[in-house]
Amino acid sequence: MKSTQLVTDVPGNRRTRTTETGSDAGHETDATTRQRVAQAILEAGPSSAAELAERLGLSAAGVRRHLDVLTERGLVEPRERRVYGARGRGRPAKVFALTDAGRADFFQAYDTLAIQALDLLAEQGGAEAIGRLGRRRLAALSRRFDRTGAADPDAAPAQRLADALTAEGYVASVRPAAAGEQLCQHHCPVAHVAERYPQLCEAETELFSELLGVHVQRLATIAHGDGVCTTHVPRTAAESTGPAERETEHEPQQDTRHDTQQGRQSI
Repeated sequence: MKSTQLVTDVPGNRRTRTTETGSDAGHETDATTRQRVAQAILEAGPSSAAELAERLGLSAAGVRRHLDVLTERGLVEPRERRVYGARGRGRPAKVFALTDAGRADFFQAYDTLAIQALDLLAEQGGAEAIGRLGRRRLAALSRRFDRTGAADPDAAPAQRLADALTAEGYVASVRPAAAGEQLCQHHCPVAHVAERYPQLCEAETELFSELLGVHVQRLATIAHGDGVCTTHVPRTAAESTGPAERETEHEPQQDTRHDTQQGRQSI
């Protein structure tokens, strides 16, 4: 066998790697596979090794090996799968979620300057000023939602919102859930800022209710340490093709905070 220098692109890092060619020539490098595993978790949210293996067309044993490396480097962390509603028998499945360090290796739109600017705004205008800023920054999302409705009037409102969010960098999807749907945002471009200023999340939730015409309920946020920003959309919005006539009230649910590992590391 002979050694070959390969340039491998991984999130936030470009490096040269030596690999052997021979019977395994043409196979992707370990770093590239780990990148695919991390990307799959970003797009689908916390996932088990079996789910990742099926999604990527890899063996479960191979995926576990890559997850072990990602865990050692602080880029993913194991946790129990969150269960909404009645829990069945047995322990919840173990899933893997991106840590702050792992998420930062992707397109993280976060800058210390943003925190400093909001600190100054809060000093001068208080929490109300932060809320106004949060609502203003979502104007583009609202306009995009309106455009998707004009382009496809028959599209379900929750899916239209997910499409608009994805176009804004939130990697959103819609999943069926009891009594409605779950709107899932697998990435948050302002997660670090929202951790300090939750008014940004609150403004976002208020806009969702306004656009969908129902009272939505935020169940989890990346800013609070969850793997996915999850919002419950009642069935009235899930079944209609436009804003509903009335709001449906829900009791607030407790959110579980998770500790995340800090720092940037390369895959």
